[in-house]
Amino acid sequence: MNILIASSEAVPYAKTGGLADVTGALVREFRKRRHKASLILPLYLSIRGKFNLQKTGKTIRVPMGNFALEGHIYTAGKGKVPEAYFIECSQLFDRPELYGTSSGEYGDNAVRFIFFCRAVLEVCIALDMHPDIIHCNDWQTGLIPLYVKSLYSHHRQFSRTATLFTVHNLGYQGNFEAANLSFAGLGWDYFVPERLEFYGTLSFMKAGLLYADLLNTVSETYSREILEPEHGCSMDALLLKRRQDLFGIINGIDNQEWDPQRDTFVPSPYSAKDLKGKTVCRERLISLVGFINRKAPIVSIVSRLSYQKGLDIVLQAIDELIRLGANIVVLGRGEELYQSALAAKAAEYKGKVYLHIGFEEPFAHLIYAGSDFFLMPSRYEPCGIGQLIAMKYGTIPIARKTGGLADTINDFDHLAGRGTGFLFEEYASRALIEAVKRAFCVYAVRSKMQALIRQAMEMNFSWGKAAAGYLDLYRKAGEKQRI
Repeated sequence: MNILIASSEAVPYAKTGGLADVTGALVREFRKRRHKASLILPLYLSIRGKFNLQKTGKTIRVPMGNFALEGHIYTAGKGKVPEAYFIECSQLFDRPELYGTSSGEYGDNAVRFIFFCRAVLEVCIALDMHPDIIHCNDWQTGLIPLYVKSLYSHHRQFSRTATLFTVHNLGYQGNFEAANLSFAGLGWDYFVPERLEFYGTLSFMKAGLLYADLLNTVSETYSREILEPEHGCSMDALLLKRRQDLFGIINGIDNQEWDPQRDTFVPSPYSAKDLKGKTVCRERLISLVGFINRKAPIVSIVSRLSYQKGLDIVLQAIDELIRLGANIVVLGRGEELYQSALAAKAAEYKGKVYLHIGFEEPFAHLIYAGSDFFLMPSRYEPCGIGQLIAMKYGTIPIARKTGGLADTINDFDHLAGRGTGFLFEEYASRALIEAVKRAFCVYAVRSKMQALIRQAMEMNFSWGKAAAGYLDLYRKAGEKQRI
């Protein structure tokens, strides 16, 4: 199968979040299975100089209303089918960050990603590529399915091309001023509620949801949740109309990067059969962060510090968690409101609460390996990757029963002694505290805790299963396109 994965980011080239992990992992899995799979991304400033890219010598010219922009095509990887294609347009992508700075989003993001969406298809024409599927990801690629069905429908390169649109987070929609429609090459007849108009804005997300052959999210539960007003981000009515075309596929994790038996960032390897190394990791973490009570359960958070991630109820619960005897370590960055509030708690409970603003890969690995519990009290969570890594490292998740957290964590049954974590449903600090109490009851009995750790570590969240699910969707999308 000829697979082209269009994304605004992908590991190892550019990353701000989980989207990059998904797209980078999928292309590797598909190529292992001998599919002709490639990524296509903007050539950001951060990519230049870090990777050995080859010039193709091909230039594209992308219409942008009453002007046009040129793009130069680069590739990465060897062979007839490169691992990745990059579209160079210095005036749009030679910037310090992918989407914006701490001061806010770039003001011309609509222009940047209108260009990218059309450029993806122009690259296919310039290189005479005939993709069976173009896999589009989040709002930055939302116009591609529309273009395949409209402006580019007469090109032979797309005569058998189907599209899949993956929603990684419905909360980020790419809604812009209506005037940007003039850059998209689309008439004002598209700016109506039945098409791209969304509460007075031009919506890239809505374009993807309307025009892609099939849709998916990154967990089955999230695919159902977004059909309801609470999680639908005002797109629920549209999604209800397309519910027969909407699927859910759980993300995986890279077993090469995340493996406690081979992890070079942790002081001692370990496995489900031999947990001695986890104790060594725990002692190293305690020494590094300065916890006073070395026997107290360690509860960790590795996360973007944001409204979505449930930091408000963590802050409401933190005094009670300390009273229950918890040591708490937090690694992440995000909204200033939460950073400041957590810093105040770390100062108040020195030796019991440790906060590191930012992200350091080695420290993250040590936290996953050295903690006892991993906290994810998210308001909503399309999939989540932290809980998957935590279970791989024998660190037990305590999480809200939503989205991918509900799909991947088996709530512990105290009578049967089975489960892989602790779930709570109500979005409230009292519900979080009750889940922590349940977890600490198991922690108090060493044999039960070790059995729980082993059950969690035995879960399999490799990318192989996810890749098979996407290949099935590609085939279904192809069948639908040919009807």
